[in-house]
Amino acid sequence: MSTATRARGREAAQALAAELSKLRSLPATWLTLAGTLAVNLILAAAFTAAGLSGSTGTNRATDIGLASISYAQAGFVILGVLATCSEYSGGQIRTTLIAMPRRGLQLTAKHLALAIVVLPAAAVTAASGVVLTTVVLGDTAVPTTPGHVARVLTGATAYLAFMTLISAAVGALVRRTLAAVVVLLGYFFIVGPLLRDQADAARYLPDTAGFAMWFPVADSTSAVTPAQGALLLAAWTVLLIAGAVLGYRRRDA
Repeated sequence: MSTATRARGREAAQALAAELSKLRSLPATWLTLAGTLAVNLILAAAFTAAGLSGSTGTNRATDIGLASISYAQAGFVILGVLATCSEYSGGQIRTTLIAMPRRGLQLTAKHLALAIVVLPAAAVTAASGVVLTTVVLGDTAVPTTPGHVARVLTGATAYLAFMTLISAAVGALVRRTLAAVVVLLGYFFIVGPLLRDQADAARYLPDTAGFAMWFPVADSTSAVTPAQGALLLAAWTVLLIAGAVLGYRRRDA
């Protein structure tokens, strides 16, 4: 291994360590994750109560327990935006760029650090609703195989992680927290659902493709499969991060 390669490796490791440190020391990170978990449990409890009364149309614990994910994703969207926009509000980005002048490396390290933090948080959030629903429904729940539970929990976890990274990329492009949050939440909660109802091509958009990872529509020939949804969502994530890195390198701080 050449000296230059070792130096680049050390620089990348230092950049990742620095971004992890910043993310861990940001109070908003833990407040957002804790608030999201609490909201998810409240919503899961509400959906479970509806299931007990027969209002959900299903008694499968995974279906009811994961219904709250489509709402709890808002917390992960906000976290992704905060991760990339927080440094712009106080001008800390200039200090960051002095310490790490290679912008592409710095922003890539930020997204990787975010993924490291978000993946376990997403897994806990996804599992919490299913566990709560399983306990409350008890013997009234439709039997579910461990393989199915593992698949849908993995899909929901990956979905939340991808959405966080997409939101971070959009935040890096917009560079204003409120504007980025409004754009993303407006898309996920208003524009996206409208498009799903009106256009078949909406199945290729990130939110609709991502839903297939944990809530596939078995009876629809126009829906993508979980594997296709994962590939589409991964492609959207890579594309948006690449666009954010390119824009970051070309713009002033």
